[in-house]
Amino acid sequence: MNLTKDNIPFLVRKLAIPASVGTLFQTFYNIVDTFFAGKISPEALSALSKSFPIYFIIIATSIGVSVAGTSLIGNSIGENNKKNILYYFSHIIIYGLIISVIITLLGLNYSEKVFFLMGSSPEVTKLGTEYTDIIFYGSILFILVVSLNSLLHAEGDTKTYRNVLIISFFLNIILNPIFIFGFLFIPALGVKGIAVATLIAQLVAFIIILIKVISNVSVKEISKEFFFIKYYYIKNIFFQSMPITIAISGYSVAATIVFTYIGLSSEYAVAGYGAATRIEQVVLLPILGINTAIISIIAQNYGANLFERVKETYFVSIKYGLFIMIISGILVYITAELVPTFFSNNPEVINFSTRYLKISAFILPAYPIFFLSNGFFMALKKSENAMLNNILRNILVPITVFYLAKYLSADFNSFFWLWAAFQWTLSLLLLLFVIYFIKYRLKKSSAII
Repeated sequence: MNLTKDNIPFLVRKLAIPASVGTLFQTFYNIVDTFFAGKISPEALSALSKSFPIYFIIIATSIGVSVAGTSLIGNSIGENNKKNILYYFSHIIIYGLIISVIITLLGLNYSEKVFFLMGSSPEVTKLGTEYTDIIFYGSILFILVVSLNSLLHAEGDTKTYRNVLIISFFLNIILNPIFIFGFLFIPALGVKGIAVATLIAQLVAFIIILIKVISNVSVKEISKEFFFIKYYYIKNIFFQSMPITIAISGYSVAATIVFTYIGLSSEYAVAGYGAATRIEQVVLLPILGINTAIISIIAQNYGANLFERVKETYFVSIKYGLFIMIISGILVYITAELVPTFFSNNPEVINFSTRYLKISAFILPAYPIFFLSNGFFMALKKSENAMLNNILRNILVPITVFYLAKYLSADFNSFFWLWAAFQWTLSLLLLLFVIYFIKYRLKKSSAII
């Protein structure tokens, strides 16, 4: 594939399909965790659901590191600057090591406080921190995997990471019951076992990605001098990565607010909503795959000053995304009463899960605009725009919906209908802004850089 010359729709499909398949298995991985947590108890399912906004700080950091590496290396490939390719690759690893230490310390010290903030019962808090503490001890593995993989993504290789995620999924199916319920000399660890299985799978992923990167032609030209820290590269990585990390971390704020409000109903409402969001994640997989594809394509074409191809890539991706999400929304609505029974046999949990999915079906087509517009700005090294989008969606909107819902004494359904109205409003405004940016500011922003 030549990302600066081949047909754009072909490239989007060619890169998005492996990325989507990989992300599908990553989400299946989370669904397996949710399934086994439900087998332990409704409280364990609630604990795992509430741990997500805490655990998400690792995901947000990983996305920030991955996008920074992909866009900076991708732009360097487009510019045919081999020196910068190697310096950005080496420094994204260094940056990843530093940031993982910070994330570990934050997670271990503040997880319990966040569980209490969400109004969790003592049992749910205990189960949740047992899980998150182990995950945070292994955060370095999560971040090193995406640091190394950013070089492969920048070159247009989305298949390696797909294969890694598929392997991790099958490992998780095997390891979860072993560590949760015990086997031979391995004791039953309960919720802790889910975390241990995750870290073993991440270790295997790290080894596979490392072997693939070491065999890469570009890396064979690297020497130890590239690992001497240079302020210029660390600074560029920081200012490309951190706004995205901070912004996406806003999802933790959004999730905390949502869990706090619906937790006023019951822990079963939290469990039901948490299970339903796993289904939502599966449905969004093609959009995340397309997003991965356009970051690679736009980054290289922007580096080569091919602005018409940048524009075409964005609008092709939006067209694909809207079509997929409209079809997905219909399917989610039709199956909303059946799917939740996979995660729990508790009638209350199933009821809350079904109610959310029927509302989510109407929100889904708004999501492609948000995710793909963020990918567009990330690829252009305009992470401050992506940060603003995420702050609006993940902090200001949830806070507004929370207090408006409290003022109106909104029940579970009314809360999420308010959520849907705000999500659609924000996405449409964002689409108008991107159209304006492409028409009036795209070329100028390249000239400034």
